[in-house]
Amino acid sequence: MKVELTGAVWRKSTHSGPDGNCVEVAFLGDGNVAVRDTKDHGRGPVLAFAPGEWDAFVTGVVREDFRA
Repeated sequence: MKVELTGAVWRKSTHSGPDGNCVEVAFLGDGNVAVRDTKDHGRGPVLAFAPGEWDAFVTGVVREDFRA
């Protein structure tokens, strides 16, 4: 999926560590959601989720489906 990131407002996780490395999320105007790793200072890859994909991901996090 190709998304337009120009003007994206990135929000850092409130659970970021003391070194500042964490993930950032941007809710895009077209309903898509972008996620990136802060250690790349905005130059690394971006994951893009369609609205339904993001909803499924958040549901999985809440249900703790991804715990090791």
